[in-house]
Amino acid sequence: NIAGTTTDTDGNTHSFEGGHYISVTGYHDGGKTVTIADSADPNMASYRISVEHLADWIATRGYSTN
Repeated sequence: NIAGTTTDTDGNTHSFEGGHYISVTGYHDGGKTVTIADSADPNMASYRISVEHLADWIATRGYSTN
């Protein structure tokens, strides 16, 4: 469950101010980037983002990392 805006590794913006559910379906670069499965846009059903961007994206939903 995420809210807000992030930018993927290709420079595309993904924005869901009201919240949205996504799935992390893989990781790359030793765990520094993840693949996101996202049903919001059938033309871009998956994309990669950095773990740092993912952490920022989920932060407003009460999740935490260490």
